[in-house]
Amino acid sequence: MLAGPAALHLLLPAPPPHRRHLAFALPQHPAPPLHARAACSRRARRRAPPQRHGVARASAAVAEEASSSGPAKFSVRIPVGDREILVETGHIGRQASASVMVTDGETILYCSVCLSDTPNDPSDFFPLSVHYQERLSAAGRTSGGFFKREGKAKDHEVLVCRLIDRPLRPTMPKGFYYETQILSWVFSYDGIHSPDCLAITAAGIAVALSEIPNKQTIAGVRIGLINGQFVINPTTEQMENSELDLMMAGTDSAILMIEGYCDFLTEEKLLEAVEAGQVAIREICKAIDVLVQSCGKKKMVDAINLPPPELYRHVEDISGDELVKALQIKEKIPRRKALSALEDKVITILSEQGYVSKDSSLGVTESLDDIVEDEDEDEVIVDGEVDEGDVHIKPVSRKPPRQLFAEVDVKLVFKEVSSKYLRRRIVEGGKRSDGRSPWELRPINSQCGLLPRAHGSALFTRGETQSLAVVTLGGYQMAQRIDNLVDTEESKSFYLQYSFPPSCVGEVGRIGAPSRREIGHGMLAERALEQILPPEEDFPYTIRVESTITESNGSSSMASVCGGCLALQDAGVPIKFPVAGIAMGLVLDTQEFGGDGSPLILSDITGAEDASGDMDLKVAGNESGITAFQMDIKVVGITLPVMEQALLQARDGRQHILNEMSKSSPPPSKALSRHAPLIHVMKVKPNKVNLIIGSGGKTIKSIIEETGVDAIDTGDDGTVKITARDLSSLEKSKTIIANLTMVPKVGEIYRNCEIKSIAPYGAFVEIAPGREGLCHISELSSGWLAKAEDAFKIGDRIDVKLIEINDKGQLRLSSRALLPDGDSESNSKQQSSGSTKEKAPQKDDLIKMTTRRPKRKKQSEPSGAENATTKTLEKSATAPATSQGSETAT
Repeated sequence: MLAGPAALHLLLPAPPPHRRHLAFALPQHPAPPLHARAACSRRARRRAPPQRHGVARASAAVAEEASSSGPAKFSVRIPVGDREILVETGHIGRQASASVMVTDGETILYCSVCLSDTPNDPSDFFPLSVHYQERLSAAGRTSGGFFKREGKAKDHEVLVCRLIDRPLRPTMPKGFYYETQILSWVFSYDGIHSPDCLAITAAGIAVALSEIPNKQTIAGVRIGLINGQFVINPTTEQMENSELDLMMAGTDSAILMIEGYCDFLTEEKLLEAVEAGQVAIREICKAIDVLVQSCGKKKMVDAINLPPPELYRHVEDISGDELVKALQIKEKIPRRKALSALEDKVITILSEQGYVSKDSSLGVTESLDDIVEDEDEDEVIVDGEVDEGDVHIKPVSRKPPRQLFAEVDVKLVFKEVSSKYLRRRIVEGGKRSDGRSPWELRPINSQCGLLPRAHGSALFTRGETQSLAVVTLGGYQMAQRIDNLVDTEESKSFYLQYSFPPSCVGEVGRIGAPSRREIGHGMLAERALEQILPPEEDFPYTIRVESTITESNGSSSMASVCGGCLALQDAGVPIKFPVAGIAMGLVLDTQEFGGDGSPLILSDITGAEDASGDMDLKVAGNESGITAFQMDIKVVGITLPVMEQALLQARDGRQHILNEMSKSSPPPSKALSRHAPLIHVMKVKPNKVNLIIGSGGKTIKSIIEETGVDAIDTGDDGTVKITARDLSSLEKSKTIIANLTMVPKVGEIYRNCEIKSIAPYGAFVEIAPGREGLCHISELSSGWLAKAEDAFKIGDRIDVKLIEINDKGQLRLSSRALLPDGDSESNSKQQSSGSTKEKAPQKDDLIKMTTRRPKRKKQSEPSGAENATTKTLEKSATAPATSQGSETAT
C-alpha cells in the first residue's frame, strides 16, 4: 500500500534548512521545519489532529541565527527593569513541544513543555504538572551529604513550582485534556539575579511557543520597594534592603497572580507596586508575542473537547428545583451529601432515558493497536528501504460522532450547573449558602492554653474552619537549616509547619510527606507572622509553630495566621502587634446572574465559594498594614480597581477578626511556660571564644557535661548563648564561662585559689578555671623560704593578689601582700595600679541579667567577661519564677 502525496509530507523527516536538494522532492507539499518534527509525528497518532502550518517569517525584533550544522536559533532581548533578559529557542530541546533558554546576567534557566500523545479522560482539573529544580552545579557546588545527586524537591523549589502553575492554569481552555508537563532547571546562577521570577516568564514563553491552545501569554516579575522606589526584578543585594517582596504574574491586560510579604505596607502602596509590575509585564508579553509570531507553533484548537451543549439543558431540567434547595443547606457535609445524591439521580434518570452510556470505551480515542498497522498488512514503502523496528503509521479516518453522553460529561456539567446556581443565588438573592451577606464574616471563637505541656497553644475556629496552633521554643540547635544555591550555611530561627489531614474535611486519604499545597499554605502563614516577631537580639529563641487543621471549609491558611498569633502570645513571645488573616472571593460578571454587571466581592469565603468563584485573595495583617498576601484568579484576570475594592474590604474584615481574637477565652498567658527552656546570652571578647571551645571542643563539652545545660552556642563576634532546662545549671555554666573569659586586672584579689604545681622558684596558682599565675617564692610568705615545698603542697588553697601582668600576658601573684605584715613594696605597687578590687566567687543570692543590643547597631568591644551585664537582681522567695522570666526576656 502506498501513501499519497498529501499524506507523505507528514511521514517524512524534514531536511536541514541549509539543504535545498533531495533524492526526491514533493514541491507541492513542503516539509515543515525541524522544530515541528515532533509535532508531525505526534499528529498522526491523535484522533482529532489539528492542522499545523509552517513558521511565520521572523520579525525584525527577533534575531534568527543560521547554523551550518543544525536548525536556526531564534533569540530576542526583552527589557525588564533597568536591564534586559535574553530569550533563545530552536537550538536546544528540539524534541519537546517547546523549549527556551532565558538568561539574566549570568543566571541561565532552561524550560521545556511537553504534551502526551493522547488525551486523558475528561476532568474538571487540567492535567498540568510543573517541576522546577536548582542544580547545585549552577553555582559551582555539589551536595554536602552522602548522596551527590539532586533528589527530592526542596521547599523553596516547591514554592517556585506553585508560582509557575498558578498563573498558567487559568489560561488553559476547558476541554483540553492532554497531559502537560513543564520542566525547568537552573543551569547557571551568578548569586545576583534570582531565578524564581525568571522561571515564571520562561514557562509562559514556552507555553506560548507550543501547541497548547492557551488563551493569553503570561509573564512574571518581582517588585521590591527600596528607598521609596519600586524596582522591577531587583538583585539579591537590593532585596536585603527592600520593604516589599512581591511576586506577580499576569497578561498584557490583567493580573493573574500575586504573592509576597511586606512590613505592614498599606493597601494604597501595595496597589502602586502592582501597577508598576503590570506595566513591566505588559512590555514582556508584547515582546513574547513578537517571538511567537516568528517561531510559534499552530495551536491545537481542534483538540478541545467540550460536553455537548444540549447536556446542560437536560441536567438543569432534572436538577433545577432540588439543586436550589441543596445549595441552601448551611452545613458543609450535609450539603455535600445532598449534592452527591442529586448528581447520582441525574445520571440515573439520563441513563433510563437512554442518554447516558455506561460503556467505558465511549468517547475514548483509539488505542495503539488501532493506530499501528498489523504485521500482516502491506508495509508503507516510501522510495527506499524500511529500517527494522520502524513504526509505520497508517491514515485513520475519524470515527462517527457519538450519539450518547458519557457519564463523566454528566458529572462535569452537573458541577458547572451547581456553580452557576450558587453564583446566581449570591448575586440575585444577596445570600450565600450559609445565609450570610457578601461582606459578612462567619462566627469566630478562640481558646488559648489548651495543651498544658506545650509552650503555647491556641484553638481558633471560624465557622467550619478550625486550626490548632502549637508553639515550641528552643535553642539554636532547633533552627531549620537551609541548603540553597549559595555556598553559605543558612538557617531559620522561625518557621511554621502547616498540616491538612484528610479528616478535617471528613474524608479518607493519604498521610505522609507534606503536599505542595501544605508547603505553600505554611509558607504564606509563616511570612504573615514573621513580621510581628521581636528581634533575635531581644528574644534569642528558635520558634516553631505547628498549625494542624482540624476542620476545613475555606480559609484554613488564614486560620493558621490567627491561631498562630494567639499561640505565640500564649507562649510568651513579645510580638509587636497582633495580626489576622482573611480570604476574599469574587463574582466578576454579575450581569450574567441577574446583577448590574459590577464585580461582587465576598468576604471570608467558604470552600464552595472558592471553587465556584473567580478569585481567591488571602490578606494578612492588622488595621494599619499588610504583612503577607496571595491571590489566585480562576478567570483570565482582574483589573486594579477590582483588586483595590477587594483589599479595602479585606482590611475591614481583618479589623473585625482582631476584635474577636481579643475576646479569646481563656486569653493567652503572655508569659513563658515553666516547661520552656531558659536561654541566657552573654558577651565576651572575640579572642576569648577559643578558650570556651577548647581543643577539639573539649572545654565546651566538659562544661555541658558538668553543669547539665542543653547547649552552649558561641559566635565569632563573642556572643555566647546558653540553653538550659533549669536555673541552677544555667548559673553554673555562666560562672565557669565568666571565669574562663575574664580579663584580669592588677590589684584584683582572688580567694581560696588552688595551687596546681610547685617549682623551685615558686608555685603556680589557679585563679580561675584554666587561668594560672606564678606566685614567686618571695611572695608566698612574709618570711624567708628556702623551698616552696617547705610551706605548701599541691592542692593547698591560698588567697592571692594580682600584682603584675607582663608583656606576654603572664600573671604575677602575691600571697604575702594579703598578709597582715605584707611588705611596703607590694603596697606601693597596689597604690600605683589603682584601687584594690576583690574577686570573690559569685554569690548564690545574685543573678546576672543580660540585655543584648540589636545587631544592626555597631557594638563596642567588651572590656570584661560579661560587658553585656546591665542588671543584678537579688533572689527572693519567688526567685525561680522571676528569674526564669528575667533570663528569657533578654
